[in-house]
Amino acid sequence: ENHFKWVDAASILGCHSIRINAFGDGSKEEVQAAMVDALKQLGTYAAKANINVLIENHGLYSADAKWVAEIMQQVSMANVGTLPDFGNWCLSHKWGSTQPGKECTEVYDRYMGVAETLPFAQGVSAKSYTFDEQGEEIVIDYSRMLKLVKDSDFDGYIGIEYEGSPLSEPDGIRATKALLEKTWEKVNQEKPVQ
Repeated sequence: ENHFKWVDAASILGCHSIRINAFGDGSKEEVQAAMVDALKQLGTYAAKANINVLIENHGLYSADAKWVAEIMQQVSMANVGTLPDFGNWCLSHKWGSTQPGKECTEVYDRYMGVAETLPFAQGVSAKSYTFDEQGEEIVIDYSRMLKLVKDSDFDGYIGIEYEGSPLSEPDGIRATKALLEKTWEKVNQEKPVQ
């Protein structure tokens, strides 16, 4: 119910979706059951406003793509889906791969995670951290990621999220946009393997 106001705000603003964090207290099984129940309620409320409700991998249980896919299968609502993020696959704590003074000790494979959540995707978050002199992201293989996106037949929006250095946030976003455009063109020119 605390999220109803965000559905209302999204509707007023003309958005197509809200993103939620799949966090809670309890065991993995208890949180998953609570997420299924909560998403059914929130999805029902959001459907009346023509708003989607999306889970983004954002650390802890939500970085376990199989766990998220099981939630999607149990909820089974057209307006409840995923927002696969190229980053944020840390299983040992919330909010992505690191926190100040706390390194991630257990990581879900980012490529496998994106592939496992793409069947439910209603948006994709192209995260970037740092670039080489040719404008390539050095942490994430964008060719591999965008091939996964293309092969999944995803046809929605790809958002940009820059969490890096040394570029400013606006410059990092522009660099990510340029990389997406260059890589998407390259991926679309590749001939399928037969």
